[in-house]
Amino acid sequence: MIKMQVIGNLGKDCVVNTVNGKSVINFTVAHTEKYKDSQGNQQEKTTWVDCAYWTDRTAVAPYLTKGKQVFVEGQPEVRSFTRQDGTAGASLSMRVRELQLIGGGRNENEGGGGYGQQQQSYGGQQSYGQQAPQRQGAPAAGNTDMTDDLPF
Repeated sequence: MIKMQVIGNLGKDCVVNTVNGKSVINFTVAHTEKYKDSQGNQQEKTTWVDCAYWTDRTAVAPYLTKGKQVFVEGQPEVRSFTRQDGTAGASLSMRVRELQLIGGGRNENEGGGGYGQQQQSYGGQQSYGQQAPQRQGAPAAGNTDMTDDLPF
């Protein structure tokens, strides 16, 4: 088995699809590494990973929004293709086994927009391999039944 782990930010909001009666959440994670080249100049390299999370627990989907920082782990695949101009290309994809929300959006610490404020209410690291997300100690909007609350 080959296992890949990626920490990065979502490039756009996720999309939930149904394929042969099973739910899949598709999203793209961008991982950026900074390094110095041989001349000492600061460089950045971004690797994009197309992710497919096959799960019946799609309640996490509203939290998978553009800019959200995530940790994903799963089985990698490299797909080869031919571009319209005839040149060869390749893309990196992953069948996700584990997904964790590990922070707010890229702009969380920049103040301003309510996006960071909303994400901060969820706290630190949350894993969604077993349970759908809910704010701790608060019922879902319009729901006073606390039976679906996360156990932490």
